[in-house]
Amino acid sequence: MKSISIPFRIVPLVVFFMLTSCKDSDFTVEGVVSGADGQVMYFENVGIASVQTLDSVRLTAAGKFSFRHPRPSYPEFYRFRLNNQWINFAIDSTETLTFAADAGTFATSYTVEGSENAKAIKAITLAQLDANQAIGKLRKEREGHLIPDTIYQAQVSEVAGEYKDFARRYIYTVPMSTAAYFALFQQIDGLLFFDLYDKDDSKAYGAVATSFDHYYPESARSKHLHNLALQSIKVIRQQRASQEEKINIEEINYLDISLPNLRGEKISLSSIAPGKIVLINFTAYQAEWSPELNMELASLYTTYNERGFVIYQVSLDADAHYWKNISSNLPWLCVRDPESVYSQIAALYNVRQLPALFLLDRQGNLVKRVEELTTLETDIKKIL
Repeated sequence: MKSISIPFRIVPLVVFFMLTSCKDSDFTVEGVVSGADGQVMYFENVGIASVQTLDSVRLTAAGKFSFRHPRPSYPEFYRFRLNNQWINFAIDSTETLTFAADAGTFATSYTVEGSENAKAIKAITLAQLDANQAIGKLRKEREGHLIPDTIYQAQVSEVAGEYKDFARRYIYTVPMSTAAYFALFQQIDGLLFFDLYDKDDSKAYGAVATSFDHYYPESARSKHLHNLALQSIKVIRQQRASQEEKINIEEINYLDISLPNLRGEKISLSSIAPGKIVLINFTAYQAEWSPELNMELASLYTTYNERGFVIYQVSLDADAHYWKNISSNLPWLCVRDPESVYSQIAALYNVRQLPALFLLDRQGNLVKRVEELTTLETDIKKIL
């Protein structure tokens, strides 16, 4: 079979730049806070279970400040505290962050330069504050007997859902980022927006936990998040069992997928996997390499289909019409995720670039993440 070389195209936003070494092992946070003459601003490390004050400064009329601190071994969270207001941010390298804020609107109207993650954390903070404010208003209306409990509960769920929809954009597009971690752990009334024991919310924990495990396996945050994700999965499995769902989870060693085909019928991976060798392919038909990739897969499919080789191809194309035109001519199972680059499923499979290919053996074990297309036929033969 003719081998081809496919230039991997990075999925938009699903990108991570690994930490690079630097002669200078410190990071710097600096800036100006206006209207805070004589007030003390604290620089704090926000740990998993505690907050530690690292430094402080008494601001002058000019409002200038600068803190320098050793770079953490793994991405870490920090904040400025002025009275009862906080500015949250994260550090993952020897970067320099520059802030500008006003004492009166310290937590909401500041600007930050030098870190896209810090900007994302600000956006997440504002979304969380908006949700808390809206729910606080609803609570007062309920306490004043202006709305019944049923309406209150429904509207609170709606507000919380809006925050989670916003947060998922960060969680599923850049699950390895500090912004995704920060979004996952925002609270309302001391409770997390993302419920550990909700099957949909559990996917968010899984996505971030998988990515942190991959990039920062020795980080205390990674280990803590990993344990939370496992606890979440365990409880949800128990809930499913109590609901008499006849799914033997122990026999499935891959993350199931259920997406619509050309006719709009949802087809699950688990419905075709038993007894088959399955190639799971995340792709984008509009990419320039797609025609050549599909030609290569067609050759493999023709050669090995009678021996139990099947393809479950997941399109992340935003254009549904284009996907339908192309997939209608392909002999294998083609499905499409309408969430496109925000695909939760792709995030759970830790897809960072396209095309992405995974192989399942006949027992349903995910045995290979195919890094080089040139080895795919050899990998298939080994399983056969």
